[in-house]
Amino acid sequence: MTDLALPARVRRPKPRTGRVGAAVAWAVLVGAGLACLLAPVLWPLDESAVDLARTRLAPSWADPAGTDDLGRDVAHRSLYGLRVSLLVGAVAAFVATVIGGLVGAVAGTLGGWVDRVLMRVVDTIAALPHLLLGIFIVAMLRPSLGAVILSIGLTHWLSTARIVRSELLSLRTRPFIDAAISGGASRARVITRHLLPHVLPRLALATTLMVPHAVWHETALSFLGLGLPPHLASIGNMINDGQRSLLTGAWWASIVPGLLLVVVTLALAALTGRWRDRLDPRVRAELHL
Repeated sequence: MTDLALPARVRRPKPRTGRVGAAVAWAVLVGAGLACLLAPVLWPLDESAVDLARTRLAPSWADPAGTDDLGRDVAHRSLYGLRVSLLVGAVAAFVATVIGGLVGAVAGTLGGWVDRVLMRVVDTIAALPHLLLGIFIVAMLRPSLGAVILSIGLTHWLSTARIVRSELLSLRTRPFIDAAISGGASRARVITRHLLPHVLPRLALATTLMVPHAVWHETALSFLGLGLPPHLASIGNMINDGQRSLLTGAWWASIVPGLLLVVVTLALAALTGRWRDRLDPRVRAELHL
C-alpha cells in the first residue's frame, strides 16, 4: 500500500539569484526614497539659482555628477526630479486604478448592454496612442503637474478595467455567490462582502505595476515641454536641457538623471513582478512555488 502512495511534492528552494536581486531592488528603492524625502531638509534647492561661472563642469569629488549649462548641480537636481517623477507616477497610477476599477466593476456587475457599451468605449480608447492622447489632454488643460497626472490617469485605466471586469464575471458564476444570493443577501452585500475582497488585491497589484510606466510617461511629457515649467527640477526637463550640452561633450547633464530614472524604475518593476508571481496562483503553479 505504501508502494502505491504518491510521493510528496518536493518544495523547490528559491534561487539565490532571485533573493539577491530582490535585496538589491529593495536597497535601491529604500535609498532613493530616503534621499528624496531628506533632500529638502538636508540639501535645499533654489530652483531659480544659476552660477554661470561653473557651467558644464565635469564630474569630480566636489560635483559627483557635474554641472549643467547654467552651473546647477546635476546630482542635486536629479534627486528633486526623481521626487517629482515618483510622486506623479504614484498619484497617476492611483487615479488610473480608481477609474479603471469603477468602470470594470460596473461592467462586470451589471453586465448586459452596459457591459457591451463600456467595453466598446475601452476598445476605442485603447486604439488611440497613449502618448498622443496624453499630449492632447495636457495641451487642453495647460501644462502643469495636475494636468500631467490627469492625462496619465485618463489614458492608463483600460487594462485595470478589463482585469476587474473579467474577475467579476468569473466570480459571479462561483457557487458561493449563488449560495449568498439564495440566502437572501442583497446585491450591495454580495458586492461588498464577496466580490470586492477578491478584486482588491488585483487592484493593488495593478497600481504598483502601473507606477513605472506612469513615471516614464511623465518623463516623456516633460521631455516634450508639456510637463512642469522648464526651470523646475524634473527628470524629463533635465534630459531635455541636457541635449544642448551633449554637443559640447557634457554628457553627464542628461545621462545621469536618465540613468537614475532607469535604475529606480527597474528596481520597482522587479519587486512588483515578484509580488505578481506570489499573488497569481497560476503563475505560482507554473513556477512550482
